[in-house]
Amino acid sequence: MGGRAGVIEGEPAAGQATVAPLFGELRYGRELALLLSSRLFRSVERRADAPPVLLIPGFMAGDASLTVLRQWLSRRGHRVHMSGMRANVDCAEELVGRLAEQLRALASETERPVFLVGQSRGGVLARSLAVREPDAVAGLAMLGSPVKDGLAVSSHVLRAARLVATLGDLGVPGVLSRSCRDGACCAEFRRELAAPLPGHVHATSIYSYSDGIVDWRACVDPYAQPVAIDCSHCGMSVNVNVYRVLDKALDAAPTGG
Repeated sequence: MGGRAGVIEGEPAAGQATVAPLFGELRYGRELALLLSSRLFRSVERRADAPPVLLIPGFMAGDASLTVLRQWLSRRGHRVHMSGMRANVDCAEELVGRLAEQLRALASETERPVFLVGQSRGGVLARSLAVREPDAVAGLAMLGSPVKDGLAVSSHVLRAARLVATLGDLGVPGVLSRSCRDGACCAEFRRELAAPLPGHVHATSIYSYSDGIVDWRACVDPYAQPVAIDCSHCGMSVNVNVYRVLDKALDAAPTGG
């Protein structure tokens, strides 16, 4: 896909508020209904050469949040591997380290590079993985992922993140802490977020101007194909237009090892 394919009209001017009203997230149910009734979802064309896929959920979400997407990918012919997360709240470096092991194992078992799909924080983690393990990655799709600034989110989400970080500061295991933003623990992770993506990795950054959770500007990765879709943040994993973009991106991924 070349240029800014899929970009919608109505891009905000510089300096305007960039996180849409939270009530827009109530579109999730309608987005799901439209997807389930669409031909793209109901009549899936199975690909014999579909690459394996690793799915990574968003902040405070678990693998169950990507159930609909997993089912569609499986029917499309992909071997789908989930992250193993019940809630994406751990230190980013800890998560990327574990995901890297899963990624290498999946690539080895299938003898093929893996396509990464991450929603919100999951896409941020996936981008780090693509830089860290380039030989194991065929493609990357980031759904509403604030790769430029993980704290470019609504005040409601920011308060929740600070609460989680406070628990980490108090020593609760499996939870990120305030030091993850600027401390040594996630220095390598931060470096990978700023680094260019490998040239062979077909990367797509999907974002929405009407996102009620994340500032869309933080989602525009300079090394990925930007595609704007009018949808809610939470609904990106069930929005039919997002699936259309994924359909093309998956077909464009390398078919060999």
